[in-house]
Amino acid sequence: MPIPTERGSRPFAPARDHVCRGYRGRGGFVAHAQEFLAEGLAAGERVLYVAPGDEAALTGQLRADERCDEGLERGAVQVASVDEAYPTGAVVDPAGQVELYAAATSEALAAGFTGLRVAADATSLVRTPAQVDAFARYEHLVDHYMAGHPMSAMCGYDVAELGGGVVAQLACMHPTAHEGGAPFHLHGHARGGSAAALEGDLDLESRELWPLALERAGLREEGGTIAIDAAGLDFVDHRSLVALAAYAERHATTVVLRTKLSTPARLVELLDLPGIRVEQAA
Repeated sequence: MPIPTERGSRPFAPARDHVCRGYRGRGGFVAHAQEFLAEGLAAGERVLYVAPGDEAALTGQLRADERCDEGLERGAVQVASVDEAYPTGAVVDPAGQVELYAAATSEALAAGFTGLRVAADATSLVRTPAQVDAFARYEHLVDHYMAGHPMSAMCGYDVAELGGGVVAQLACMHPTAHEGGAPFHLHGHARGGSAAALEGDLDLESRELWPLALERAGLREEGGTIAIDAAGLDFVDHRSLVALAAYAERHATTVVLRTKLSTPARLVELLDLPGIRVEQAA
């Protein structure tokens, strides 16, 4: 059923999205951003475009799409220059960044929109190791926020500039990634009672990325355990389970891995890995 807003009646977006978009060439990202934001406009959302350059140039990029142009005319589209908002070399505060978007989402709802949708080119915010570490933590944290609130985002990263390894560190903290992706995804769109969701493959390609993602996720303990919704996990090797056991030991907790796979339980038993309990996912 369409939900009325002060802008008219539009169908609500079928799902909230948090997408990592690796790109090669600025034009490709702009085209994807236009499409992503236009989808939000059709759903009655306020949309925000964040990218390098001055606001006039950013506005011009959106006006090239008639759907975004119409949204600009009626005040449903906002633009922000990442260059003006963040000094060169700035390291984001993960929790503070989430608070900013939570406030913007609340403002959009108060103005009569159905939610907030953001397309952001964050390349300039992840050029140093410290920046990548902080931003990866933020990506996981904001995904938890989006899982329970009407906010969606597409995060763009220039693969040619940053390299596939850096983009993978960020992509694995999203539910979905396109180009420059990762073999697995550890994100906040989990079913009730779980600290995070885990999907994809934990294999040889994941051997360095997986422990890093675990630490950055800052998984929340509840009742003495950390539950991971791994119903979407397609493969896990012994190295990844050893890394998970090491994580549990460092944090003096038990990790409950809820998966449809039969091999993890057997491997945990064979390798005698303390700190991991495997449960069958529904």
